[in-house]
Amino acid sequence: MARRIIPILKQLNDRPIIRRPDSRSVTYMPRPGDGAPRPVTLIPGDGVGPLVTNAVEQVMEAMHAPVYFERYQVHGDMKRVPQEVLDSIRKNKVCLKGGLKTPVGGGVSSLNVQLRKELDLYASLVNCFNLPGLPTRHENVDIVVIRENTEGEYSGLEHEVVPGVVESLKVMTKFCSERIAKYAFEYSYLNNRKKVTAVHKANIMKLADGLFLESCREVATKYPSIKYNEIIVDNCCMQLVSKPEQFDVMVTPNLYGNLVANTAAGIAGGTGVMPGGNVGADHAVFEQGASAGNVGNEKIVEQEKANPVALLLSSAMMLRHLQFPSFADRLETAVKRVILDGKHRTKDLGGGSTTQEVVDAVIANLD
Repeated sequence: MARRIIPILKQLNDRPIIRRPDSRSVTYMPRPGDGAPRPVTLIPGDGVGPLVTNAVEQVMEAMHAPVYFERYQVHGDMKRVPQEVLDSIRKNKVCLKGGLKTPVGGGVSSLNVQLRKELDLYASLVNCFNLPGLPTRHENVDIVVIRENTEGEYSGLEHEVVPGVVESLKVMTKFCSERIAKYAFEYSYLNNRKKVTAVHKANIMKLADGLFLESCREVATKYPSIKYNEIIVDNCCMQLVSKPEQFDVMVTPNLYGNLVANTAAGIAGGTGVMPGGNVGADHAVFEQGASAGNVGNEKIVEQEKANPVALLLSSAMMLRHLQFPSFADRLETAVKRVILDGKHRTKDLGGGSTTQEVVDAVIANLD
């Protein structure tokens, strides 16, 4: 018996060691100088903004991430974004911001819209997906909403024709519709996404949304490997809340995208955990993906219980944008571990933790 076993053991010892499929086999090769620290413009913003941006700063410091922040105070009640802030973003190319409160009515323009127009951040991207360990009504949700960011109902062209009659213009151009469609398909191609859905209301707004659809159809012909379909915005909302797993990448005009992104975020786990950003040809601004609740309320601020997860994941997106993939992976993995563990969650996720407790848990889970 022993004579039989010895040759078998010898064969086992002679076999080559096979790595597990999940182990890293091909390395990331940076260019010389890629490890130099990169400056990032930081806008803490209003409400919970300073809490969650401080959370990001702490985690970046704990990781020794090759970024440093240039901080500027900007608030939603200002008339304009200060010129030195715009100059900083143009110089650094990248910005991280908390929410800016936009006054309702009164003729005060949104600083968020100003930023997008000044820097031509024409594409908004919000990633809405299920996080392991966070129970939701629907499973297998992984939606990317790509929204045109510079025109449509957000053009800001309103005036009172006569007392009691207000005219608000929705501006749609071939140029902007085409470039957002190109971005959506290019994103899908680069991220191995299988389908792009154009959201519209062309059955009523036949010229404006018709132009948007025409542009999407033209771009779709250049990407035959990606499935393309269209859906009317009201049916889209119904389908989102009943069967969200059918959607992959969604491309939308400005206003519809805001509504669709916030709906998708609520379905996938809440606006406090969904990352996002705004990008143009030269600049990128990263922030909480869904706009609802990004400023919070006074009680959350006083109790220091704002959820930092959305901005932490947006920061992981930022690190990938800056070509620091290893740091992005470490941050994203640590956040997902904390969510899966379930011991440190803020009130919106069914827990009672403070912002700092969540941050400490994320830091403790960093590889």
